[in-house]
Amino acid sequence: MRTSVGGPGGLVTPGDSESGTLVGRDKDLAALRAAMAGHRMVSVTGLAGVGKSRLCRAAVGVGPWQRVVRVRWTGRGPAVPGGLGRRVVEELTGRPASRTDLFAAVADLPALPTLLVLDDVDPVRLECAGLVQRLLMALPTLRVLVACRRELGVGEERVFRLAPLDCRSPRDTGRPSAAMELFLDRARLAVADFRPTESDLRAIEEVCSVLEGVPLAVELAAQQLGAHAPADLPRLVTHNQCRLSADGRSVPRHRSLREAMAAEYLLCEEDVRAVWRRVGVLQGPFTEETAVFVCAGGGVAAEQVPFCVARLVSSGILERLDGPGGISMPRYRMRRAPRDFGFEQLTGTKEFRVAAERRMLHCRRTAAVAENLWSTGCQRQAVELVRERQADIQAAIRHAVARQEHVEWAVETMVGLWFWWMVYGHVEEGRRALLRLLSLPAPADSPVRREGWWLAAWMCADRDPRRAGELLARAWRAAVLAGDDATVGRVAYVHGVLACRHHDVHSAAAHFRQAADTIPALAPGGPTPAVSLAALAVAQLRSAPDDARHSARRALTHPSVRTDAWAIMLARHAQALLDHHDGRPRRAARRARRALEALDPTLPDPRGTAALRQLLSEAGERAARPRHGSLLPPSRGEALRPR
Repeated sequence: MRTSVGGPGGLVTPGDSESGTLVGRDKDLAALRAAMAGHRMVSVTGLAGVGKSRLCRAAVGVGPWQRVVRVRWTGRGPAVPGGLGRRVVEELTGRPASRTDLFAAVADLPALPTLLVLDDVDPVRLECAGLVQRLLMALPTLRVLVACRRELGVGEERVFRLAPLDCRSPRDTGRPSAAMELFLDRARLAVADFRPTESDLRAIEEVCSVLEGVPLAVELAAQQLGAHAPADLPRLVTHNQCRLSADGRSVPRHRSLREAMAAEYLLCEEDVRAVWRRVGVLQGPFTEETAVFVCAGGGVAAEQVPFCVARLVSSGILERLDGPGGISMPRYRMRRAPRDFGFEQLTGTKEFRVAAERRMLHCRRTAAVAENLWSTGCQRQAVELVRERQADIQAAIRHAVARQEHVEWAVETMVGLWFWWMVYGHVEEGRRALLRLLSLPAPADSPVRREGWWLAAWMCADRDPRRAGELLARAWRAAVLAGDDATVGRVAYVHGVLACRHHDVHSAAAHFRQAADTIPALAPGGPTPAVSLAALAVAQLRSAPDDARHSARRALTHPSVRTDAWAIMLARHAQALLDHHDGRPRRAARRARRALEALDPTLPDPRGTAALRQLLSEAGERAARPRHGSLLPPSRGEALRPR
């Protein structure tokens, strides 16, 4: 039965995997030695460039063995059947392997405790598994240590999964993270008298985080200091890490990240390569269901995709984000360097267009699910879903703008995520993307366009009111012709926002009243009538306080408010403003505090939270001032002062 051990950390060498010093590897080295002491066979696995070979070389120095035999598969030329076995027998016996019977070849070996180290055996993995199994049966005193990217699957195997370096600095120690220690160590070799400043250290920390602590990548980045300043490195490594390279390395695949990924890519079967390429279009986490949707077809059956995903996980190409055995569907993400390599391979094939289209459909479906969650009261789940898949949504929209493909789907996606842009502080990002999409050609009678026009007008209300008015006119005409009451009401709502910007509270109140009366109670795709009623109460605050109080109560009792936590917060804000205006600061502060306490602390602050906090501060200060005729007893000085 196989078991797995391992932990965070990393390893790399300055020139190749055969020399150099260990950095940030003490815990992993101790754990590996403990595993080797208790098991006859241990396999060190992990992503390419994580430092498996170097750790194995460091671990053999301490142990119960009296003899160490190292065999490294060079990988030059095609793998000859039986070639690894002959090499191992020659090294164990010290003479040419003339007999094909392995048991007979090693029968006369002395019974010395021996450690056999097999390195870089991925090209001959199947032969290695059978060879190790037979050697362990033939030599009772033999122990085996294997460095490979995937476990061999031998019954006595104990798997030590080697993770990349930790990029987080230890708390309250003032020491850099293990990845930064490695970078600084290699930087001193690349640049004489390297003394980083505080800004340099911040840049190096960002570089290590972008490189995800992969030791080979960290070292290659450190070697760029001869040609680039530390401040330039984050930009260099953010876009296509596979460009990182360095000369003077004896192992060809360690000369660049592209060559390291290519070596792993060539070891994969064709269907695994196809899944690697296609899933490279996904920037963020994804589920197995999403992988099947994006990757199936073109020679890869849907039932093959889960196996390919598991194969990529075992090689370290994919990372599983949650532990096995959970009740939810497992989630994966592809590390940045393999993703960059896979995306390069994808763009050179006819598969790219299909993969990009399926990514767009995936984002469109995400927007539909998120909008449904928002409109049914699961607003926290909606925001978390969009936040997790934000990178894919941004990539899909950029592709739609650049290639002018799937424009209508992209607009529909943005409209479905209106709450992400307008409620949670992504207005500027959404405005730029949506205006570009709306400027591209599309059918004149597209229903998605009229929804996109009013949303773009809302986004432009603060920055460009004139353009907002033009967009509202187009949206209103299209909505009236189509009989779309929801869009007509939301156009009125944005008109109310524009009127408030011009301090025309009477017009704003009329527009907000029209919006509240026109928008259907449970219409998806935009703010509910309760939001318009809360805005109406604020607009009526000074001119008609009684009407404002009635509007605020209507907002809190409207059917749409039951599933809209944001509308509840706005309505309570309106009531707190009324109390503050009526000279009841303590009551206003209580209302504002209750509204703030109802917010979900795991989510960003929604729109209106800053104004609510400002009101709480002002109401608290006003409530703290002593009023005329206070019932508090006078101080001693005031009591003696003549009246």
